[in-house]
Amino acid sequence: MTDSNQTIAKFQGPFGNSSEIKRRTFSGSQKKDGLRVSIVAGLHGNEYDGIYICNLLTQRLLRHKEQGSIIGEINIYPVANPEAVMAGERSAPYFAEDFNRQFGPNASQTLNGQLAQALFEDIQKRSDFAFDIHASNLHLAELPQIRILEKHQKRLVPLGQMCNTDILWVHPLGPVYESTLAYNLNGKGIPTLVIETGICLRINQEYCFQILQGLLNFLREIGCLRQQENTSVMKIPQTLNPNQVVIIQASKAGLFVPRIALGKKVQSGDWIGELIDPLSEQDPEPVFSPADGLLFTLRQHPLTRQGATLARIALAP
Repeated sequence: MTDSNQTIAKFQGPFGNSSEIKRRTFSGSQKKDGLRVSIVAGLHGNEYDGIYICNLLTQRLLRHKEQGSIIGEINIYPVANPEAVMAGERSAPYFAEDFNRQFGPNASQTLNGQLAQALFEDIQKRSDFAFDIHASNLHLAELPQIRILEKHQKRLVPLGQMCNTDILWVHPLGPVYESTLAYNLNGKGIPTLVIETGICLRINQEYCFQILQGLLNFLREIGCLRQQENTSVMKIPQTLNPNQVVIIQASKAGLFVPRIALGKKVQSGDWIGELIDPLSEQDPEPVFSPADGLLFTLRQHPLTRQGATLARIALAP
């Protein structure tokens, strides 16, 4: 069994500081007989759940290493965008570019693009499967879910069902995805699952432990880990096609106050929250569920504009 740290790329900042993209690798004694899995977090610097999940997974794999139960190779990239993480911002302050839009043949040739290319090449040559973990944005909290492009659903949905999430959301391809890490790894024949959970700038421990159990289950199912521990009962995720998601949008600008918890099952007409006009004496405008289903996205940032997403409902099967 081996356990190693390696620097993938190094960046020298304008004020003498330096940052490194690192990989932690756990290899079993039967490495040649096993598969290789990579887990990436921190592409966006203000998404902490994935970083925490990688830390939890590392601690668990250290135990598996002592037990001799690792087969194949497990690679962890816990902080893929260190400058952005240190700044607590979605993008690194020196670049003002989305790091997860720097992959593929049309990526920029800036230093940011070069760092992304170094990361991509390292993952590509060391992976049979990959995970890219995200934590939503400033506005929306998400139940643990895996997002899959329609063109890859035949291959990815069976893999996603092993991962203990609440939702597998299959959605159509848009131009914004073509420069992402996951899209380009899938394009190279490496099945890559995008996990979305929680909300940025926070750590939801319950969701993180749920994803941790899902990753361990995946590693066991494909043969990277021997069964060495009692396992939790895995959730069977609800698979959603595009027409099975209802999006509730704000009818006007104002402040949104939720009146229900994320993850609740709702019925048509249930009270989701209310929109408040802070400059008006009018009563708040109630927001009701238009359908039966599971509330898997809920707005947490109060300030809204007209058309802003307030919630998403997974329609009842």
